[in-house]
Amino acid sequence: MDDLRGRVALVTGGTRGIGEAIAGALVAAGAGVVLTGRDAAAAQAAATRVAARGAAGGTGAIGVAADVRDPASLRAAVTVATERFGRLDALVANAGIGRMAPIQEMSDDDWRAVIDTNLTGVFHSVRAALDALIASGGTVVTIGSLAGAHAFAGGAAYNASKFGLVGLSEALMHDLRDLGVRVATVMPGSVATAFSRSSGASDWKLQPEDVAEAVLYVLRNPSRALPSRIELRPARRRPLGVA
Repeated sequence: MDDLRGRVALVTGGTRGIGEAIAGALVAAGAGVVLTGRDAAAAQAAATRVAARGAAGGTGAIGVAADVRDPASLRAAVTVATERFGRLDALVANAGIGRMAPIQEMSDDDWRAVIDTNLTGVFHSVRAALDALIASGGTVVTIGSLAGAHAFAGGAAYNASKFGLVGLSEALMHDLRDLGVRVATVMPGSVATAFSRSSGASDWKLQPEDVAEAVLYVLRNPSRALPSRIELRPARRRPLGVA
C-alpha cells in the first residue's frame, strides 16, 4: 500500500534491526526516508537496501551520518530531508543502545551512554526536527520498550532510559498537540534482533517488521486521531527454559 506517498520521514538509528525495518516499511508505503546511523557508510548501505523496497514512483531513501547525542548532526539530517524532499512529516526516534549490568557493576560511562542515547537523544532529535514538523503538521513516534513499564534485574540504565522516554513522550504530546504535531510512543516487548537480551529459540518473539507496522498504523491515522501509546507484545509467552 502506497498510502504514505509524498510524505517524508526521518528515522534515527536506521541502519539495522527495528530502525531499518521501519525505514523499509515507510519506503514501501511510498514515503521518502532519511535514515541515520553513526557511521556514514553503514547508513548509506542501509538506505540502498531500503530503497529497493520502494513503491513505484516513490521518493526512496537517503542515508546520512548522525549521532543523536550530537544536536548539530541531527539538525544537518533534518536539513537533508527538507532540502532533498521539500518537507518533513514524521520523526521516528528509534536510535537506542543497551548496556546491561547490575548497578554495582555498571560503570559511569555505560550509564551516561545509555541515558544520553536513549533519552537525551530523543530530546535532541525532537528539538532538531520541531520547526519542520510544525510546518507540516507532522508526527513524532518514539520507539520505547515494555522495559519502560516493567523493570528487570541488571537493567538499571536501560529501564531508567525507557521509563524516562515514556514520560518524555507523554509530556511532548501535551506540549505539541496544540501546535498541530502528534506524538506517540510504541513500546515493543522482546524483538528478534541482535539487541535482544534473551537467548535460545526466538520464534516466539516479535519481528522488527511487527514494530514497523505499529509505526505505520500511527502515521496512517487521520490527523484528528492519536493512538498515543501502543504496547506491543509477542502473542506467545517466552518458552520455559529460554533465558
